[in-house]
Amino acid sequence: MIDFACKRFDLDDVIKCGLGLTRAEFRVMKYFLEKRDVECTTSSMSRKMKLNLTTVQKAVKKLNEKGVIVRHQKNLENGGYVYTYECKSKAEIRKIVKGIIGKWFGEVERRVDGW
Repeated sequence: MIDFACKRFDLDDVIKCGLGLTRAEFRVMKYFLEKRDVECTTSSMSRKMKLNLTTVQKAVKKLNEKGVIVRHQKNLENGGYVYTYECKSKAEIRKIVKGIIGKWFGEVERRVDGW
């Protein structure tokens, strides 16, 4: 927990809020971080996490847009392809979150100075 004046923040909530993630999106990100050595597809994640496929697909899309995960195209032997996903390292995600927090802090500081 992190104390700030009159409120306490759970670190997961700070990360989730900083990245603008829903609970499901944050859950998918945590799954990626736990399964770093496994090629993940949305259908396999949906089965393993017991989440609706559409929920996983939307979460993966948002995480990719936020730069938290990377999408790879894997060509199949009999034609066609499937997308697999991998999560960036915690250090890389930490850097993204710290950048967001830094911008927020700068804006808060600017507004307090102008108060």
